[in-house]
Amino acid sequence: MTVAAISQHARRFVEGRLPDWVEPRWFSDKDELYRLLPEVEIGWFDGAGFGAMLDAPLHAQRLRWLNTFTAGVEAWPLEDLRKRGVIFTNGTGVNDIAVAEYVILGMLVLAKQYHEVVRAQDHSEWLPDAPGKIELNGTRALIVGAGAIGTRVAALLAPFEVHVTEVRRGAREGAIGADEWRDRLGEFDWVIVLVPATADTNGMFGEVEFAAMKQGASILNFARGSVLDQPALIAAVNLGHLGGAFLDVTDPEPLPSDHPLWKCENIRISQHLSGRSQTALFARASQRFLENLSRWEKGEALLGTVDLDLGY
Repeated sequence: MTVAAISQHARRFVEGRLPDWVEPRWFSDKDELYRLLPEVEIGWFDGAGFGAMLDAPLHAQRLRWLNTFTAGVEAWPLEDLRKRGVIFTNGTGVNDIAVAEYVILGMLVLAKQYHEVVRAQDHSEWLPDAPGKIELNGTRALIVGAGAIGTRVAALLAPFEVHVTEVRRGAREGAIGADEWRDRLGEFDWVIVLVPATADTNGMFGEVEFAAMKQGASILNFARGSVLDQPALIAAVNLGHLGGAFLDVTDPEPLPSDHPLWKCENIRISQHLSGRSQTALFARASQRFLENLSRWEKGEALLGTVDLDLGY
């Protein structure tokens, strides 16, 4: 039997569907999880609390496969997992629906200046005119980091007749390569950032990139706060070169109440809520987990396997 630690949150989705070679050990909190760790070979530690799930792999010395429904993995002990030969699978493809829908929300909020409508309602004020009149139809969007989420964003934008260009590590038909996008920034009305957080992507958007963007264009960041130079972004928006920004992620998180990002009129901040704006997270993640258990038994490659050298 192979011992697997699984959160009670996933129990109703997987119990009775686990293969007979898996011995599930359910946990409700950090303390219950830590009591299980000496025996765990397969660990799905989501549900124990953010700090606990990141720390738990270090104490599970029999661990062979670590699973998570999070997409970004930079906070996990990747080097330790690599040295120990632990397979690590993340939530690529699990959160793409929720995040992609939030991207469309962000674009519409900026295009229609919808925060002004909300403010007017808060003050029982009837606006005499629409505060934002940009139509998505006919605009051009650049998706930097077109993985599972980016692919879904492109599909959602198709009915709006937005012309989408994708940036991928390897150029392919309909996409441009990682070395080409900076020279083309001036072509786009929207720049949507979905890259993983790595040493290569840290600060990849700064003063030079913002200056190269089209006058009045907007940037939306659903990657990590570290990907954008935030002071440079504030300057570009306040000077009027950029039309605005929608930030689901910031650096740091939570953002301190006195941080200048809060005071920048044309920057909207959604407090890293995009991936959590769903009710099906554990259901979707459980389906992926069950499929990967079948693959594990057959010796097949697991879905969502993280390259521990690249960090995503």
